[in-house]
Amino acid sequence: MSGLDSARRKPRPAAFLDRDGVINHDDGFMGTQDRIRWMPNAARAIRRLNQAGYFVFLFTNQSGVARGHFTEDDLRVLHEWMRAELAVQGAVVDDIRYCPHHPDGSVAGYLEDHHWRKPSPGMILDLMAHWPVQREGSFVIGDRPTDVEAAQAAGLPGFLFAGGDLDAFVAAVMAQTSVR
Repeated sequence: MSGLDSARRKPRPAAFLDRDGVINHDDGFMGTQDRIRWMPNAARAIRRLNQAGYFVFLFTNQSGVARGHFTEDDLRVLHEWMRAELAVQGAVVDDIRYCPHHPDGSVAGYLEDHHWRKPSPGMILDLMAHWPVQREGSFVIGDRPTDVEAAQAAGLPGFLFAGGDLDAFVAAVMAQTSVR
């Protein structure tokens, strides 16, 4: 087993970050890189989490797929670009989950209230099933009450981010939730 593989398998706390409204500004149906406006100090916040030994995950409702604004392929390309842009700044996102479903959409195959759609905890639970997440010290940051509800349903503390300096917010959350 390589050093990277063993590091990925070692249980450690995780930060589950909503995408739109936390990592980037929520300008509605963000399916392409030309529309991304990074939240102030997003990369610095992720780097802080990386350096402290946290897994960093993004989880996001993306009803723009169900509504026909963009495809899942567009979303995958966007997420790969976002991860690469952050990595250039030394900020590593370990994994991403998204829910493309919405019961009021228009694209066949996506018209349901899926168990991954927040406020359900499906995306968080799936990440926890695929990664050795240590619950103690883990947390969720979102910009909507549904993000906090998903955190609570997954048994994790959730924090509501109102915008601004993400790094300062993450530092404060880490101080509240750190494993002692």
